[in-house]
Amino acid sequence: MDQLSPGPTATLPARRGRLDFSVTSDADRLRLARLRKMKRVSLGLLVAAAIVYLITMRLDQSGVWGFVKTASEAALVGGLADWFAVTALFRHPLGIPIPHTAIIPTKKDDLANSLQDFFAENFLTEDVVRGRIADAALASKFGAWLEDPAHAHRVVTEATRISRAALARIDDEDVRSVTTGSLVPRLVREPVAPTLGKLLERVVADGTHRGAVDLIVNMIGRWLLANPDRVSSLIGDKAPRWAPRLVNDRLATWGYQQAVDWLVEVRNDAGHPARKALDDLLLRVATDLQRDSAVQRRTELLKERLLEHPAVADAAVSLWRSLRDSIDGAMDDEGSTLWSRAEEALGRLGRALASDPATQARVDGWVADAASWAVRSYGRELSTVVSHTIQSWDGEQASRKIELHVGRDLQFIRINGTIVGALAGLLIHTVSIFLV
Repeated sequence: MDQLSPGPTATLPARRGRLDFSVTSDADRLRLARLRKMKRVSLGLLVAAAIVYLITMRLDQSGVWGFVKTASEAALVGGLADWFAVTALFRHPLGIPIPHTAIIPTKKDDLANSLQDFFAENFLTEDVVRGRIADAALASKFGAWLEDPAHAHRVVTEATRISRAALARIDDEDVRSVTTGSLVPRLVREPVAPTLGKLLERVVADGTHRGAVDLIVNMIGRWLLANPDRVSSLIGDKAPRWAPRLVNDRLATWGYQQAVDWLVEVRNDAGHPARKALDDLLLRVATDLQRDSAVQRRTELLKERLLEHPAVADAAVSLWRSLRDSIDGAMDDEGSTLWSRAEEALGRLGRALASDPATQARVDGWVADAASWAVRSYGRELSTVVSHTIQSWDGEQASRKIELHVGRDLQFIRINGTIVGALAGLLIHTVSIFLV
């Protein structure tokens, strides 16, 4: 009878009459201890039946000892039969190469393929995945977890750590290479004139440009008010030299005041003719960008000259450095707006997921759709993990691993066989007495 070797070593060596199990974790050690215990119990019952049988062989069989002998004999037969059946799954009983024994080592690959098919057909199906996701209520549970400020802070902390690591892996040369090798050529090939025309037309129609116009008017007005002498001098330089100086000075002052007054009128009057003229000009430019081939060609040439200038790559790198430094600074400061807004957003998301059935249903639906797509597209490939893993083991290794996990439960077959055999023997002996 096979016994288990003692000791919680990482790999227990094979010895005569002992099994070799690869123990790689505390869970495996616990399984091994429980398997050893159950093997001892089943073996103990079988030995007890044999001892009782040997003791009662020479006793008077006409009385109670006949029942005891018959029960022990049947228990011995049942226990031996079930020992043979259980042992034949994992090895040749007593090392004898009996046909159709050592089933797992010899049929390992067939078993792996069968397990793969069973796993794919019964677990990796869309209906099963959707049902499990619906039962799990992932959105609600995640929302309840995320609603806790400490958990939201943890999520932001982990996201910051990952983001910082990702940013550190992007150097200036990567940005330069992407700009000159991918972004700029793509922009050069893509016509921008019609797009710019549509954008400008939409901006004018919506009045979005009015804020920029107000800003420019105010800037010019402030410059005029801050530099009256320079403006007067510029106007005076254009005055006739033959005119009296007093006349030129008055003319320069008058011109300066007219310019200031005109800017004030433009600033204060949303319907000023100058504003209307500017709108008409912008609309005409927008139309030419969309329909005039000559304007489009000049625009594209200007775009190409600008994009192919060496300063573009330097500007992209400089912009990336500024952006990276800003993000790094915000991530380093847990009191920054980035951190506070991220935590607030996660808190709102958690509350919505925890309390809003519509949001829960929507998120669970997204998760279920994603999982179903993965199962539908890659379910068969995922199931091959089972067969490939088992097929990578040698026969003895597979047998040891499987016995380590299910061998304890199989020992109950031996125990039940011994007990049921004894009861069957008692019943047969009792029936025989009544029939004689």
